[in-house]
Amino acid sequence: MPGDFSYRGLCLQPVASAYVVIDSVPPTPEHAPYVADFEIADPYDEQSLLAASRALAERHALAGVMTWAEWMLVPTARLAGHLGPPSNAPGVMLACRNKATSRTVFARAGVPSAVSMKAASLLEAGLATDAAGGFPVVIKPAAYAASVGVIHVDRGEDLPGAFECACAGAARSRESPEVLVEEYLDGDEVSVETVTFAGTSISVAVTRTSLGSLPHFEETGHAVAAGDPLLAEAGPVAVAAVRALGVEYGVCHTELRLTTCGPRVVEVNARLAGDMIGRLVELATGVRLARAAADIACRRAPDLTPTRHQAAVVRIRYPETSGTVTARHLTRGFAAGTPWLDRATRLCREGDRLALNTDGSSFTARVGLVVVTAPTAALAAQCAERALGHMTVDIASGAEEQIAA
Repeated sequence: MPGDFSYRGLCLQPVASAYVVIDSVPPTPEHAPYVADFEIADPYDEQSLLAASRALAERHALAGVMTWAEWMLVPTARLAGHLGPPSNAPGVMLACRNKATSRTVFARAGVPSAVSMKAASLLEAGLATDAAGGFPVVIKPAAYAASVGVIHVDRGEDLPGAFECACAGAARSRESPEVLVEEYLDGDEVSVETVTFAGTSISVAVTRTSLGSLPHFEETGHAVAAGDPLLAEAGPVAVAAVRALGVEYGVCHTELRLTTCGPRVVEVNARLAGDMIGRLVELATGVRLARAAADIACRRAPDLTPTRHQAAVVRIRYPETSGTVTARHLTRGFAAGTPWLDRATRLCREGDRLALNTDGSSFTARVGLVVVTAPTAALAAQCAERALGHMTVDIASGAEEQIAA
């Protein structure tokens, strides 16, 4: 499933015209140059997916099956089981998708993680908070994504609203309606990109993540630097988490917190990272994670040889307030003379409604993003701030929207 080309086009480009696609809608004009053929199917219906794959197999020699969509991990594993290429078992993908299951697996394997308990009611959420050591805690859906319904809580009076928000997020999941109350892990957030082939996992890069203000966990940017010494500390923990869950094939994006007790796992995403992180890894190290994922799906050992040694940063622009986009601005000609700018991408259009912190997430409120490179992470961060300053948006909010209407 291709997804938004602004984010996932980079997954298609490394193996252009070699993909045949199954999705609920036809490829967009942006996707078309990279897609050899397609079939329409309900991605959540196993028989529909199987029929579409068989139709494609009649026209093409299918070498493998993969997805970069979080929601499609389990259906893709089931489809791969029918078609026969090497894949992770559906149960493994379910364990990665469900944070309650992951926590249990980590505890049994000795992988450092967070204290976590299910809560089916507000009363249980209060009891779980006490069991986790008291405030602060994090309340979240057991099986969702994009930080929807994930809330930091540090006061008892905020617990009812946070629990309601998490329940609303969990109700949108097709896999589990459960809500978790977890120990809050202090420290900076990072992720480790790992590549696993035939059961052997290698940590390729570490990504340092910038977050917005609490109580939400909105990601505002990421940075990757070749040779980052943090990889030696966080990499083994990520590899241990991937191994504990039983992942044998594919690229994983494991999120961790650098606590005072060392790196501890937040979650394992058994697919390519979003937010342009794959592009950052390629720009900083030369390793193409999307190509590695495609190679693994086709039974080929991936090439993970570094060919670059620099830093890359993505910064994401959000509006100051919720409202309707009335105008977008990207300074004309600012990219001239800036070879360090990889891209400046606008993610909204005039007339779009941008809503901050809906269900605990602002993912759909993003205005745009910039990706830059530099010899060091510090210099790349400076360049990213400079580039982001050239991207603005005008928003009509509240009474302004009523007047405009």
